Amino acid sequence: MHKKILIKNVEKIHTTEMGVGRIQKNLGIADEPVSYCVSKLKQDNSVVTKEGKNYYVNADDCIITINSSSFTIITAHKF
Repeated sequence: MHKKILIKNVEKIHTTEMGVGRIQKNLGIADEPVSYCVSKLKQDNSVVTKEGKNYYVNADDCIITINSSSFTIITAHKF
């Protein structure tokens, strides 16, 4: 259910200027972070949960935190 909500609102997913650098650093990527995170969300094996005001996208080896009301990618981490 949560994944469907994010997919339905995929055009609203964004991050802040500070978030760009933080996400790239945390994930070790040079790619544009919003499209990278959206591609992780769209993977068949991604799992989306909701805790409080945030969605958590678990895909491959990372967890992406997205605010549920603004669709802002707050952070992302490898594990």
